[in-house]
Amino acid sequence: MPVEIRELIIRAVVADDPDGETAVSRAASPEPDREALVQECVRQVLKILERERER
Repeated sequence: MPVEIRELIIRAVVADDPDGETAVSRAASPEPDREALVQECVRQVLKILERERER
C-alpha cells in the first residue's frame, strides 16, 4: 500500500561561519542569481503538481 505525504515541512538554519571560511567559499563560487533560482523552483513545483493532476 503506497504512502501519500500531504504536507512536508522543511526548516533550515543559516549562520555565518565565525572562522571566515564562509566568506572564502563565497568568493570562490559566486552565488547564483536568486530570482532565477526561485523561478526555477516554482517551475519545477508547478510541473510536479500538473503531473499529479493528470493521474
